[in-house]
Amino acid sequence: MDIVIIGGGLAGYQTAKEIRRTDRHVRLLLISSDSADFYSKPMLSNALASKKTPESLVIKKAHEMAAELDIEILPHSPVEAIFPEKKEISLGNRSIGYSKLVLALGADPIRLPVEGEVLSVNDLSDYARFREALAGKKRVALLGAGLVGCEFANDLLAGGFDVDVFDIASQPLGRLVPAECGEWIRANLKGVNWHFGANAMRFENGMLHLSDGNALPFDVVLSAAGLKPRTGLAMNAGMACGRGIMVDRFLETSSRDVYAIGDCMEIEGLVQPFVMPIMHASKALASNLLGNRVALRFPAMPVVVKTPLSPTVVSPPRPGSKGAWHAEAEEGGVKSVFLDEGGKILGFCLCGKYVSEKNSLSRALPDLL
Repeated sequence: MDIVIIGGGLAGYQTAKEIRRTDRHVRLLLISSDSADFYSKPMLSNALASKKTPESLVIKKAHEMAAELDIEILPHSPVEAIFPEKKEISLGNRSIGYSKLVLALGADPIRLPVEGEVLSVNDLSDYARFREALAGKKRVALLGAGLVGCEFANDLLAGGFDVDVFDIASQPLGRLVPAECGEWIRANLKGVNWHFGANAMRFENGMLHLSDGNALPFDVVLSAAGLKPRTGLAMNAGMACGRGIMVDRFLETSSRDVYAIGDCMEIEGLVQPFVMPIMHASKALASNLLGNRVALRFPAMPVVVKTPLSPTVVSPPRPGSKGAWHAEAEEGGVKSVFLDEGGKILGFCLCGKYVSEKNSLSRALPDLL
């Protein structure tokens, strides 16, 4: 096989699409541990209020994607090992050779050390279990006030549920936004009961027990504490990994002819589990796979948080940037910009009425990579 892609999510399919824009003849094989049906994973955190079923979230079935892209797809086929020296992968009962290999493995939910039946939503089957657990229920506890936690809080509120959010941080989106924006989000997601500095220990007999000795009643507990890149396959094959599978500017791992993209990838210390980085990276990766070396460039890519009850756009500065946040607040919103010591803008957070400034401020930002 010429090019083998492991992963049936957006990163894998978008890479195949970009390859096909240039080359209709190179042989492509996409291998997925699940059904390989194509859907928008970001929709999982805002599908409840719109009453989306797992089936209705599917955009195209695997066989439709295979026909559209003229590729071979192996669904329900977990890859057990990669052998870079032989340029082979093992599916347990068979081995497949490759000329070039793409790891589009995605990420797993971070598992909090909370005892009991705690759900997480990371794919369609998870979403189906979550919907089933919510049937006829009312009170939901969310563990995590980050991006996904806030999006689920908004969706559950809009769906008529009672929502409590627990986080050891002191504000929503604690790793992404300054205090003024965090407070605005907290105040405008009206109806959420926030518990900051709170550490959940176990969920038992309908009671969520906290580290301070308190216990509160809930019907369902959902963990939304973030994602961890899937690195196991790469690490076992001897590839360099940090938080994610480490790649250079050409998306190549430390193993020759093996590339990584998407939520599993780390490049120059950055892990970007968002849609826009995948769209940019897939173009560069397709060129490199076809022999036209193109270095990846990441422009500033603001993230629109899916919280319509509390409109927010954030483009955080690159980790380690020196400078400070400068906020201005008026009725109806908060605007905070991160400036370096020379007054140059390196990031921003816009809430409420200020989200309209996203495009103009984005043009002033330096490239992320």
